[in-house]
Amino acid sequence: MAKKRILIIEDERDMAELVALRLRREGYDVDVALDGADGLARIQSEPPDLAIIDIMLPQLSGREIVREMRNDPRTASVPVIFLTARAEESDVAAGLRLGADDYVTKPFSMSVLVARAAAVIRRSRQVQETAGGRVQAGPIVIDPDRHQVLVGGKPVALTVTEFRLLTALVTAAGRVLTRNQLIDQALGVNAVVTDRTIDVHLTALRRKLGPARTLIRTVRGVGYCFAPEGVEGDSAL
Repeated sequence: MAKKRILIIEDERDMAELVALRLRREGYDVDVALDGADGLARIQSEPPDLAIIDIMLPQLSGREIVREMRNDPRTASVPVIFLTARAEESDVAAGLRLGADDYVTKPFSMSVLVARAAAVIRRSRQVQETAGGRVQAGPIVIDPDRHQVLVGGKPVALTVTEFRLLTALVTAAGRVLTRNQLIDQALGVNAVVTDRTIDVHLTALRRKLGPARTLIRTVRGVGYCFAPEGVEGDSAL
């Protein structure tokens, strides 16, 4: 099996090389970019299996990189971990809304970063390897084999986490899923998350679904469900 490729975009050369060295020891093929423009160009020319991106970068910020990635069908599903000194909950939430799959703050444990990287790549691989063909629910069509979502016949670019959340909700066939169940299915049982991680991801997902966002219902005090049009329920957050 080919090695999974990770791109690190970090302007502190010593830190970038230290992280790269550890990840190579773990069996990954690792590249390093020292500024945002070079990092984005590398992602666009050869999308990696994971991008670990600092937020504060010269030429192009980490947020700008991820914004460009999520707007490009070629790179929209590339998993992203933000690596940054900005540790406020509002910063974490902003990063997740933008489309990051995970968020690691400096200073950090190298073992924790390696575990987070492995978990994000594993989630991405599970999405890509899901079998069973297309699933259709109202105007939404999910194609697991192609990691593609269509809404009203038009493709919608989702992150790996958003794709897994939507798949979990649709395949639950109207059953209410708690936040913990959604965390387990979309992020993994060992995921380290803030209290509102799922809420943030679902807000981003709903925004991307456009008019179909109302099909994701909030069941207050319990969790979320996917309901067909015309079913009574709480409105979207």
